[in-house]
Amino acid sequence: MLRFLCCCCFSSENNGNERQSLLHPRPPELNGAESARQTRPANTDAQIGRRIGRLVMRRVCVPELDQMFSDIAETFNVQQQHYESMARHICNLQQHCNCTHNDNLAISECVRMIREEHMAKYMVSLKMKGYDFSLCVVPVGSKGESEEEPLSPRLRLAQDELKGMSESAKATMSKGTALQELIGWLLRSKDQMAEQVKMAAATYQEQGRLNKNLEENMKEVRRAKELSLKYRQQAEEVFTEAAQITGTSL
Repeated sequence: MLRFLCCCCFSSENNGNERQSLLHPRPPELNGAESARQTRPANTDAQIGRRIGRLVMRRVCVPELDQMFSDIAETFNVQQQHYESMARHICNLQQHCNCTHNDNLAISECVRMIREEHMAKYMVSLKMKGYDFSLCVVPVGSKGESEEEPLSPRLRLAQDELKGMSESAKATMSKGTALQELIGWLLRSKDQMAEQVKMAAATYQEQGRLNKNLEENMKEVRRAKELSLKYRQQAEEVFTEAAQITGTSL
């Protein structure tokens, strides 16, 4: 799991003049004609890896469809940001604990190493409630009667990374659920959308252009569906591992 999480990089695709960048638009490097002449490969795994990045949509000049595509792009882009945040927290924790050689476990080995490193002064454990987990640190022999000394920077960093991991993993799953509902509706309405776009075109030439935009959008929608499912699966694996460590049932 973590080889995909830690080694993947996200780069934005060049946007044509008709594209709407929903979150953080960048200046286009190609004009509309140059963009239209570019051919797009099929969605194989390797090609998805090269194209991985923020979702952008073309306008189809049907307001309700443009809004739907806009909603999907925004939801996907936010989910991807949460996923990237989760990946960074995992990588940071592994590097902090010097356990990056193990790319099968996100949390277990790190928690074990933290516990062993600080066992003389602290009782360290992972606590989980619902879909929130955190690193619990209790001084050895502490009964809560005296003021506790501040945690060491290393322990504080580990707590912060695990907290951030939990929050971003939960957000990744939440956005994924909403996104799949939106995508499901679009994929079931392909013929209906094609007819709406046809009716919106004033000329035959415009109809061809809008149909092409619709096709491109549907490619992006299918790409978003596949990546979103992967993001959600990765987040679920993080929670599954946390539950196994704590003996909690999800």
